[in-house]
Amino acid sequence: MARGRLDPIVLEVLWNRLVSVVEEQARALMRTSFTSVVREAGDLSAGVFDRKGRMVAQAITGTPGHINAMATSVHHFLSEIPAETLQEGDAMITNHPWQTAGHLNDFTVITPIFREGDIVAYFGNCCHALDVGGRGLGADARQVYEEGLFVPVTRLFAGGEPNEELFRMIRANVRAPFEVVGDLYAQAGSNDLGGARLLDMIEEFGLGDIEELSDEVCTRSENAMREAIEALPDGVYENEAYTDGFDDPIRLCVSVRVDGEEMVVDYEGSSPQSERGINVVLNYTAAYTTFGVKCAISPEVPNNDGSFQPIRVTAPEGSILNALHPAPVGARHIIGHFLPGVIHGALAKVVPDKVLAQGADSLWNTQITGEREGGEPFTYVFFSGGGMGARPTGDGLSATAFPSGIRGVPAEVIESISPVVMHKREFRPDSEGPGRNRGGFGQEMELGVRSHSSWVLSAMYDRTRCPAQGIQGGSPGAAGAVRTTDGRGLHPKRQQRMDAEERVVLSLPGGGGYGDPLEREPDLVARDVENGLVSAGRAREVYNVALTRDRDGNCVVDEEETARLRGARPDGQASSREQD
Repeated sequence: MARGRLDPIVLEVLWNRLVSVVEEQARALMRTSFTSVVREAGDLSAGVFDRKGRMVAQAITGTPGHINAMATSVHHFLSEIPAETLQEGDAMITNHPWQTAGHLNDFTVITPIFREGDIVAYFGNCCHALDVGGRGLGADARQVYEEGLFVPVTRLFAGGEPNEELFRMIRANVRAPFEVVGDLYAQAGSNDLGGARLLDMIEEFGLGDIEELSDEVCTRSENAMREAIEALPDGVYENEAYTDGFDDPIRLCVSVRVDGEEMVVDYEGSSPQSERGINVVLNYTAAYTTFGVKCAISPEVPNNDGSFQPIRVTAPEGSILNALHPAPVGARHIIGHFLPGVIHGALAKVVPDKVLAQGADSLWNTQITGEREGGEPFTYVFFSGGGMGARPTGDGLSATAFPSGIRGVPAEVIESISPVVMHKREFRPDSEGPGRNRGGFGQEMELGVRSHSSWVLSAMYDRTRCPAQGIQGGSPGAAGAVRTTDGRGLHPKRQQRMDAEERVVLSLPGGGGYGDPLEREPDLVARDVENGLVSAGRAREVYNVALTRDRDGNCVVDEEETARLRGARPDGQASSREQD
């Protein structure tokens, strides 16, 4: 197809085809992965880049911390291994936290795609490795050197042949070499598949390359993002929030400056970097910042290099959101996942109908290491989500890992591939943040290990002291907690040795509410009580909803008593509904 012929219909066809290519790339990685972290949880991202290193399209499957960080990484690869030195069959790799996804457990693999001897694109993916050695995944290291094997940009494959020296080094430094190396092969293979599908597309449509398509897509995305920013009133919108930190709370401050069609997001005033591994590198900070902005003002705009251009993200060097090497960063998500909520709190001043209340935010990561009943060593990682914040148009989702998008792994899968036993897993009643729209419910899990030996819990949990706050009059969600079944409290961010027979209870936090709880539809309260999610006492005390049972035993609203309760608020004032 000749240049200059990308009319809107052709563009739409090419765009959807390109998205299907990268989605097939991601699905191939999931299908061939050796770990449930990637296969079931979906802790990965995939994308295609043009010759300039601009990300053109991403797979629907994926996490913002991976894809938005990977989007700015290709220039790091090409500065170490210039394009003119690459050949067919090459694949590059790094887990450099400051250049890619923020901690050592995430390997990024970039593969050049050749057509008639010339590079026409790059395919990249990033996914979480089950183990990278060191102390293991966790927050209690004091330097990045303790956190595992650090692989600078190098060739994973050269001319189609594996870099055996690198693979030997990796196998010798990780606790699960079979799974880790298997996933690296899966990553390279998925890029190859994406490349083959792209070449089919180029041939079918007579494109020659994707540069014109990339220019058009990125330009349109940039213009759409600029229009979305320009629709906001010029000004500076500020917010602050707190997280548990490691031992002491962490303060997160944001200033969102809107100036015409551009936005600057500055985190001046946030806490200094920590001695422990909860620090965030700037590219991971930028990844979740741009995601938070897009969710609020332009969720329909494609996520690519163009959509990032109008937004600049800054944070003081040496702060918790711009930690400097060799700061420990193993659990950087604990802080990084809070950023969309902090952004939404600032933008609530101008677009209250487009933002969420705070949620559990930080993904609860659990790594368990020990011995199987036969004495063989094992390590296993799984992720869990608490309640999302309520939305202007509906309740928050329960047990959902926003903003990461990672799925929970079924108990049956966990128990079939590891000696970890899920004795209980259920929604956590009364954990929602009350509101006109309530926050999502957390979940409660009881864990043990089938083993005759002690085992180590590496905890990476937050919101145990700083619960998710509501918005527009909504109330906070319940704080999280971690303990043993006999009531012994555990530290939410340390490695702790457990006796063989001990069990751990994880009580994940709930999301904040949106709007006045006394304006919640009584029938919705009755439904939650009927489903065992809200207690009858809480319905009466918090929502001012009285309940009774009908002839069939169903929970229904006592209309007369509810009207009486809602007619006189605790402060003696009439409800806002009556005032209106």
